[in-house]
Amino acid sequence: MRVIYNRWLPPGRRFAAINILGLCFIKRPHKPSESMLRHETIHSRQMLELGYVFFYLMYLLEWVWQLLRHRFNNFAAYKAISFEREAYAHQDDEYYLQHRKAYAQWRSAKNNI
Repeated sequence: MRVIYNRWLPPGRRFAAINILGLCFIKRPHKPSESMLRHETIHSRQMLELGYVFFYLMYLLEWVWQLLRHRFNNFAAYKAISFEREAYAHQDDEYYLQHRKAYAQWRSAKNNI
């Protein structure tokens, strides 16, 4: 995964990094931690599995569903997206990507290992 430092992406102040088509954009002056890079690498793996178009389509549809479910609380909706739940749950496990099963974002937590 290629890391690109810039001043514009991700937009807003809440996030320091965003993965777009397998490229990790990190907003200056943030320094990426290992867990941040691992989080974005998990997203890259999800994208490769599903294909970019289907990944973004599913991500958007799930975000809209979660936004409705969480009564338009953007951050709660974001944290409830299955892709994000998987990435946050395993961003501190340096060996996770070595044993990650396909489509782990849709498996129950006990089956993610």
